[in-house]
Amino acid sequence: MLLECQNNDKLCFIRENQAEVIVIPALLVGVFVILLSVILWLYCRNWKIKQQNILESKEKAAVPVSENERGQGKASTSEDTSIQLGEMTMDCLLRTAALTLKELEIPRERISQESLEFIQNGSFGGIYRAQLDTPSPGKTQLVVLKMLQESATSHEMKDFLERIKFHQFLGPHENIVKLLGCSVTQTPLYMILEDASNGNLLNFLWTCRRDVVTMDGLPFDLTERQVYKIGQQIASALEFLQQKKLFHGDVAARNVVIGRDFTAKLCKLGLAHRSHTCGPSTVTRTVPLKWQAPERLLKKAPSIKSDIWSFGILLYEMITLGAPPFPEVPPSDIVQHLNRRHIMNRPSSCQPAMYSIMKDCWCWTPTDRLPPTELIWRIQRAIETSNDQAVLQVPELVVPELYANVAGIDLRDLAIDYTVF
Repeated sequence: MLLECQNNDKLCFIRENQAEVIVIPALLVGVFVILLSVILWLYCRNWKIKQQNILESKEKAAVPVSENERGQGKASTSEDTSIQLGEMTMDCLLRTAALTLKELEIPRERISQESLEFIQNGSFGGIYRAQLDTPSPGKTQLVVLKMLQESATSHEMKDFLERIKFHQFLGPHENIVKLLGCSVTQTPLYMILEDASNGNLLNFLWTCRRDVVTMDGLPFDLTERQVYKIGQQIASALEFLQQKKLFHGDVAARNVVIGRDFTAKLCKLGLAHRSHTCGPSTVTRTVPLKWQAPERLLKKAPSIKSDIWSFGILLYEMITLGAPPFPEVPPSDIVQHLNRRHIMNRPSSCQPAMYSIMKDCWCWTPTDRLPPTELIWRIQRAIETSNDQAVLQVPELVVPELYANVAGIDLRDLAIDYTVF
């Protein structure tokens, strides 16, 4: 029965819309009460669980635990953590290296494992000679492998990989030992370098004191002109390092290797790598005192000017066929000797033109020394008038133990035949 309502009859309006006005609010209130009850029940349940946990922890704390058991628990936990972190770090290093050194990667199968010949132990592991397959079918190349020992830590692996990256940054130069590539996709990691078949320059100079010297199977005589040519090549390497805003830090005959066709190559670039990575002021490694410039002896940061001083010592080594510098001065007295502004006298086998270059390398003030570019120019001029007929001769043979004592060098360093870092 329909109601007939007046426009101002409010009671009639409520009766007509009683479902919307009464039923719906009642349903909403019911839903709210149910939700509130669920929330309160969950809260009470969680509170009871927390109370039980607190009670159980107090009961466990009341049980005595021996210090030995406690220590073992901590040790095992820390050991497991360090192992996991170490493995994770090394795996991450290898993955990163595989990407950043992709251009240098040489497939492991190109290295003939049967041809491996042990040379010596290096700072990272064994150093070997081996045959490397070239792109030309059937042809191989003799190379040197520096291997990272498989027991190396993640820190040693990082250092090894950083040195490969440093060579990548340095780029090729004909008078610096060349990095041919690497193999870092599997262990052991390899650094693959060109082979310097005639060993280091110091041993070569000592060999020249004997009657017969061969170079690549042919008789060879060392003359004044040959000394200049070696000097020109090392000066070119120093100029290259200067362009890269680097220095060598230990220029000496023992750190130069002789390759085929009598090509001299500067090696042992560890100080250059350290300077490039951390800055010159962090270079603190001790090198033999008699090759160091005065400012190095006074603990100042090395520079290319310090290398120029050492280059003058290198010329002295070559013209005397490997004599130790300052032979009359004990290594412990070299600082006082140089402080008095003393330099070495001209050797009997050294002509005035070469001694003049030496003296210009030994200026006390670094800025007064020859820059590499001018040094190369001076040597080129001297080559034109140098003697290429008279063979350099020194009758006395070298006794390594006596040499090491006079030069202030560890005898073990003289046994190093090939090194890059």
